[in-house]
Amino acid sequence: MTTRREVLAMAAAAGAAGLLARSGYGRAEAAGWKPFRDTVAIDGEGGLFMLLSATDEEDASDLAAARASGLSGVLLTVAPNSRFRYDVEGFEKTKELIANCRRKIAAHPDTLLLVESAADLERARSSRRLGVMPRFQGCEPLGEHLDRVKLFRELGVRVIQLTQARRNLAADDCMEATDGGVSAFGHAVVAELNAQKIVVDLAHGSPNTIAQAIRASKAPVLISHTGCRALADVPRNTSDENLRAMADRGGVAGIVFWPYLRTDRQPMASDVVAHIEHAIKVCGEDHVGIGTDCAIAPIERTPEYEKQNRENIQGMIEGGWLKQKNPDGVHLFITDLNVANRFELLAGMLSERGHSDARIAKILGGNFARVFAEVWG
Repeated sequence: MTTRREVLAMAAAAGAAGLLARSGYGRAEAAGWKPFRDTVAIDGEGGLFMLLSATDEEDASDLAAARASGLSGVLLTVAPNSRFRYDVEGFEKTKELIANCRRKIAAHPDTLLLVESAADLERARSSRRLGVMPRFQGCEPLGEHLDRVKLFRELGVRVIQLTQARRNLAADDCMEATDGGVSAFGHAVVAELNAQKIVVDLAHGSPNTIAQAIRASKAPVLISHTGCRALADVPRNTSDENLRAMADRGGVAGIVFWPYLRTDRQPMASDVVAHIEHAIKVCGEDHVGIGTDCAIAPIERTPEYEKQNRENIQGMIEGGWLKQKNPDGVHLFITDLNVANRFELLAGMLSERGHSDARIAKILGGNFARVFAEVWG
């Protein structure tokens, strides 16, 4: 089974800061959006440490956070990230992680539900449980074997992202200078994902990767966790051109809760709102969601965490991921939404700005749910 050390190493390599240090469920009183608890709320990239851990040592606090969040669903990365090996060892490790995740979900049926269909997602909402949707960030677990797409679908994987953090066999990541786009193998992967009714996710893709995969896919795609490049010109954000192309094909872009939302300082909740509102102008309200890329439980800002965070930010600045000049005060989460029920708070902010209840419901998760229903069948 996967050890705690292995899980932490994977999370760090994937950039999942929210999995590295957190405690308690941290629920805040919302500014008031009454429909929230009856709304489908979906995080396009998030997680619970307990679902990646081989032990039960942190189940209680994570389960409390899941309940406090009010989320109906979360896309959870279960595959080894882009630094993992393509060989048999990597393939077997991926199956082990999926099996462990399924075991942990089954052990807590009062709080968690494995989502394998649109009907499951509705059951999660109606029973006020957190629906967990296993996904990959990167095609590495496939190796060079397209038949593994069907196998992983049978194991419960419902969303696969083409690339993450580097070029792989399928496509170029956003940090590749050449921006070669989607490879011949990558086009075959997209076609097989369509055939097996698995959602294609283009987060982390280079501009050409995103554009080419949108055209290649016969089904709507996601850009599950990103920002608007028109507001913050950093590699991980998506251009208006690609956002429009995605929307034209029925897809959804989730706004991330990372420092990609600004180039000068720490982004705040107001910046999340700004990116949501810009995306609505570009894409329309039917094509915008939220993909925090954070753990559901809030971050415990210990001295150890703050030191690690500063080192991570410094590395991201040096690597060209961020444009902030100084790592001090910049965090890999939105500091004034550092509570489990952050979607509820954000809904209240959007409501106060005059957005209709119907629009807010779409952004919180209705748009993601539509794509899942359309692709999964």
